[in-house]
This record gives sequence, C-alpha cells and structure tokens, in this order.
Amino acid sequence: MDDAVAVETPSGKSAADENFPVGSWLLPARLRPHIATFYAYARAIDDIADNPALDPDDKIGRLDGFARAVTGGETADPAFRKAHDLRRSLAETRVTHRHCVDLTRAFKQDATKLRYGDWDDLIGYCRLSAAPVGRYLVDLHGEATTAYAASDALCNALQVLNHLQDCGEDYRALDRVYLPQSWMAEAGIGVEVLGGNRSPAALREVLDRCLDAADGLLALADRLPGELRDTRFAMEAATIVAIARKLGRELRRRDPLAERVVLTKAALAVCGARGIGQVLLRRTLRLRPPTAARLSRIDSAPGKSDA
Repeated sequence: MDDAVAVETPSGKSAADENFPVGSWLLPARLRPHIATFYAYARAIDDIADNPALDPDDKIGRLDGFARAVTGGETADPAFRKAHDLRRSLAETRVTHRHCVDLTRAFKQDATKLRYGDWDDLIGYCRLSAAPVGRYLVDLHGEATTAYAASDALCNALQVLNHLQDCGEDYRALDRVYLPQSWMAEAGIGVEVLGGNRSPAALREVLDRCLDAADGLLALADRLPGELRDTRFAMEAATIVAIARKLGRELRRRDPLAERVVLTKAALAVCGARGIGQVLLRRTLRLRPPTAARLSRIDSAPGKSDA
C-alpha cells in the first residue's frame, strides 16, 4: 500500500471540479508546476476534512501531520509526500508557508465546527479556508501585499458561492451548515430545511441575502486586476471575477437544493474572453501614447505657460 494512502483519503475531486481555473494557461508556464503542487496539498487536506468516515480527532491528527510536514517539523514520512513537495516548492519560490498553515487551520475547524452564527463568523472561516489561496498566488507572482485586500474579497466571495452550491450536500453528508444561523433564524427556518429537494421561500431569502453579501465582496474584488503588475495574472483574476459574478447570477435564478448549479463550458469560455478582453483593453488604453488632438488639449489647458 502507498504510504500516503494511510493518511490521505482521496475524494476523486480534481482541479476540473473547481469553480475557478487552477493553474490555467493564462498563468506563466514556469509557475504552473508550483501552483499544481499547492493545489495537490490543498486538495489532500480538504478531502480529509470532508471525509464523513473519519471522526474529528482522527481528522485533526492527520491535518496536524500535514502542517508539521509543510513547515519542516517533519521531513521524512512518505505519508505526507504532498506536504514535502510543497515545502520544497515554497523554498524554491521563497513564499511563506503561512498560507498553507492557515488552510490546515480552516480544515481542522471543519472537523469540529458545524454551524456559523452570523456573517462575520462565516467570513472569519473564509479568511482561513479561501483567502490564503489568493495570497499564495499574489506572493508567488511577486506582487505587492497591497493586493491582498481585493484578493481576499474575491476568494471569500468564491467560497460563499461554493457554500451555496453545496448547502444541501454539506448538510446531508456532514451535518455542516455554512449559512449564517442568525439569518436563518430571522427567516423563521432551521437547518433541517436543507434536507429537502427544493428551497422554500424563506430559505430563498437567506440564499439571496448571502448572494447580496457576496456581491459586496465582488465590488472590492473588481479592483484586483488593476492592482496586479503581471498582465497574465491580471487576466486570470479578471476571468475569475467574471466567473464569480456569473455563478452568483445563476444561483439567484436556480435552486441549489433542486440541482447542482454549475457553469457550462460555454459560459466559462465567455467569462474568460470577457476577463482577458477587459484587461487588454484597459492596459492598451493606459499605455497608448498621446494623440495629436490630446496633446493639443493639454497644450491649451488653463494655466499652461509658454516658459
């Protein structure tokens, strides 16, 4: 038996199952292997946290092992090969292991925390489970940490959208509910409504309230492409913003309890074209040299001297 199998509990999910492109062709080829290594680590620990056959203590023990391995506290156990691979990748790219540790903290929380009291409580979880992914990419590309705020907003919005997509499955399989309990109480419903195959009006209110809050995050995330120096990374970010907005619209008009709400390949392609086009247009306009007419307007501006 592969030693890794003794610790990992693969779900069969892959990058193709994510809402956003993982290491897509838009990103520099030299960075894609590092992104794949990061994703493999994140997928492995996520699968452990989401395995209904493991008890909480077992999950936490396995996740602690991954955290020790990625930080160098353990360097030989082949059961944590994906963490060892990532540790070497981080050393090569000079990216902090903090983002990986934060992800592990989030999944340890998943092992024991099944309810979220309010929106702030949920966002506190997203700051550990989603924001570190964006921060890792910002650091990997050598971008300024000032991009963290917009990156956090985008990743947190995507996490909320994913929670809405999976709200029924999470409840039925894991008794885990990410919808803010205070909002559900105000709507007069309990978590058992998530066990049905159709959303009643009161649950629809809560879902839409979550989508409104996610839209607020995406308003901040809109700044991200313009804050990134790397054009390819900016196009990737703009594409993901477009995907998040499209997915939010789909979740408003479709019922995640009645069906799995996902975007078609055609819709994803449109989002990609939109994101790439927006970045190229903005950067072309910004870099375009002044025309004669623009120079004339500048020369004739009030206060312009002939000195």
